[in-house]
Amino acid sequence: MGRPICLRKLWTCFTECGAMCRLGLVDKAIEVFREIPLRNCAPDNYTYSTLMHGLCKEERIDEAVSLLDEMQVEGTFPNLVAFNVLISALCKKGDLGRAAKLVDNMFLKGCVPNEVTYNALVHGLCLKGKLEKAVSLLNQMVSNKCVPNDVTFGTLINGFVMQGRASDGTRVLVSLEARGHRGNEYVYSSLISGLCKEGKFNQAMELWKEMVGKGCGPNTIVYSALIDGLCREGKLDEARGFLSEMKNKGYLPNSFTYSSLMRGYFEAGDSHKAILVWKEMANNNCIHNEVCYSILINGLCKDGKFMEALMVWKQMLSRGIKLDVVAYSSMIHGFCNANLVEQGLKLFNQMLCQGPVVQPDVITYNILLNAFCIQKSIFRAIDILNIMLDQGCDPDFITCDIFLKTLRENMNPPQDGREFLDELVVRLVKRQRTIGASKIIEVMMHKFLLPKASTWAMVVQQVCKPKNVRKAISECWSRLSC
Repeated sequence: MGRPICLRKLWTCFTECGAMCRLGLVDKAIEVFREIPLRNCAPDNYTYSTLMHGLCKEERIDEAVSLLDEMQVEGTFPNLVAFNVLISALCKKGDLGRAAKLVDNMFLKGCVPNEVTYNALVHGLCLKGKLEKAVSLLNQMVSNKCVPNDVTFGTLINGFVMQGRASDGTRVLVSLEARGHRGNEYVYSSLISGLCKEGKFNQAMELWKEMVGKGCGPNTIVYSALIDGLCREGKLDEARGFLSEMKNKGYLPNSFTYSSLMRGYFEAGDSHKAILVWKEMANNNCIHNEVCYSILINGLCKDGKFMEALMVWKQMLSRGIKLDVVAYSSMIHGFCNANLVEQGLKLFNQMLCQGPVVQPDVITYNILLNAFCIQKSIFRAIDILNIMLDQGCDPDFITCDIFLKTLRENMNPPQDGREFLDELVVRLVKRQRTIGASKIIEVMMHKFLLPKASTWAMVVQQVCKPKNVRKAISECWSRLSC
């Protein structure tokens, strides 16, 4: 009679632990778990795995790993589920080293990894951008007689897309189909979306035709990606056609779909149609998010409709819509164009007070720098430049052009700007921002303004530090390939 009673007690504890973990009461679950030995029972694999899963969900991975060690000390050998729970959590966290050690431990315990194990590892490698290693692992998976599934291929393809290598992702799709798998709507939507973002619209359209030809139905994501791509290509009538087709097939456009059309019309100089799209969104009960508001404000400001943009801005504030850097920069630009630079400066200072959430970018700084230089307030422009450097934002070629023009046209006597840019390079190097400094030197070379020998020496010395050599070489190669 003892054993059935023990089993009932164990089942009760297991049920309680599972319920508490699902409710997020992991500490309570641990208390119940610690009571199991007091009931003359020993926790089994399922109980340990459930608790480890609960800890991992709360990102208490170290505690979960300690539980695995405790489990083995107590004489309970971890099963595949227990190992997979931990490996998956470590991979999501990006701790691939510890995940690999657990895989080694699995083999030592005679536990063979399955597709769940490999999928977790592939996902972890993709998150780290180690795509070639992920492909190698896929091949290792096959050689270990573990069959990759749709999740494996989908994860790998999405990894290539996230790294801006959607074309390579299409080759993985070919490999997937060669192994007898079929690309599903999620795989196709990821690839088509990625290709459109990379400006490879023709390739995206070919994939679209292939998708439809194979009887794989498109979804809202695919339609929205294609509409966005068409808008970026300036093919607004075709984009409208896809929107109509999308609606006719029962797929609801989302805020991304509409915002792409709005942006397209504004860029084509047709603010009237862009505003009609905004109204169409409201009529179709599609919520205007911060991206839509930012596009509307930016478009109205560029079209010279500053008062309308200001009304939209106030509406955005009254509705508690989150303000992003595009909305702020657009309004600052609008104020500056309306000769209300001080109002623009107030908004800029508000941005600085937002903390890391909404920080000015190089576009924001250039707007203010240009405004002060137009006013011939060179010293105020220098103040903004100092803030820019202190906030970790590197100047670009537009920043340089703004100051070079001002120094040439508004200084008496006129200056060529060589000394100014040379000093800017030195300031960036002292802040260990070598890439930013190299960009300024590139501008100087284009303008035939040679840096001082001492400045060259400082940059070379900084670049040749061990940690910076690979970074500098990578930057050079990327520039050569453009």
